[in-house]
Amino acid sequence: MTQPTFNAYGAVDLSALAKRSAAPRPASGAGVPSAAGPAAGGTGGVGATAPAAGSYVVDVTEADLQSVVLEQSLTVPVVIDFWADWCGPCKQLSPVLERLAAAGEGRWLLAKIDADAEQGLAAAFRVQSIPSVFAVVRGQPVPLFQGALPEAQVRQYLDELLRVAATAGVTGRLPAGAATGAEPQDAEAAEPQGDPRLDEAYDAVERGDLDAAVAAYSAVLADTPSDEEARTGLAQVELLRRVQGVDPQAVLDAAAAAPEDVAAQCAAADVELATGQVEQALARLVDTVRRTSGADRNTARSHLLGLFELLGPEDPRVPTARRALASALY
Repeated sequence: MTQPTFNAYGAVDLSALAKRSAAPRPASGAGVPSAAGPAAGGTGGVGATAPAAGSYVVDVTEADLQSVVLEQSLTVPVVIDFWADWCGPCKQLSPVLERLAAAGEGRWLLAKIDADAEQGLAAAFRVQSIPSVFAVVRGQPVPLFQGALPEAQVRQYLDELLRVAATAGVTGRLPAGAATGAEPQDAEAAEPQGDPRLDEAYDAVERGDLDAAVAAYSAVLADTPSDEEARTGLAQVELLRRVQGVDPQAVLDAAAAAPEDVAAQCAAADVELATGQVEQALARLVDTVRRTSGADRNTARSHLLGLFELLGPEDPRVPTARRALASALY
């Protein structure tokens, strides 16, 4: 990967955001959104506290930016995960980041930001698609990556981040202890028990065994075809299999050189989706459907429907692309 730098990302002005987050806020009920709950490690604004001991994953709002992100980044790198409820790839990436944060045992902090709820922060970081991952080291933003990358690649980015942080003298470690809010065992007990084969699929993805993950998801769908989690998970893993080991730039160059090659356009759309360029991927396949006919058109259409499946029906970009597809077909 390209080594991150400590230059500000675009026009991100974290000092201005910090001033807003540190400003006194009206009392609750005065029309100002409150900070995140217990997982955010405080009440935000003046007097906001840092994450509690052992809290390696926290929810962050603009009100928490100063205490949770900027101040902590003087001690450890803070990794920021921009996500949203409707984002299918986010559901694949966020658990990976959370597990890696726990495995890091306090060498870095994961700050999760809901891009829909915190549109000001998303705009400040110039987030164009999600998931988008940044880091902050000594108060300076470091762009990391976009899209739901395989865990092995995520580890490479984090390892590089820790090396860069070390050169800046940020080599601290968050203290061990009980996690913020409910104890882990209480939260786990409160969660409904799902199909254990879904856990098998998650574990398979973690260890890089994508074939085993496909088998586990397929087994669930064979018994419960309407299982949305398994259906989305299968589509995501199949995408990871298709992009595994490819050179993204070479794939995009090949598609640009052969606009009539449907296989090349499908491969390019996969690369774009995997790297967070969702709109570009969908538009590419819609345009391919529009320009082709017969078997080629069916191939492009089927591939596009597969990407719809991956993103999920709640993704607001899917209805728009479906309308464009209908226009292209008729």
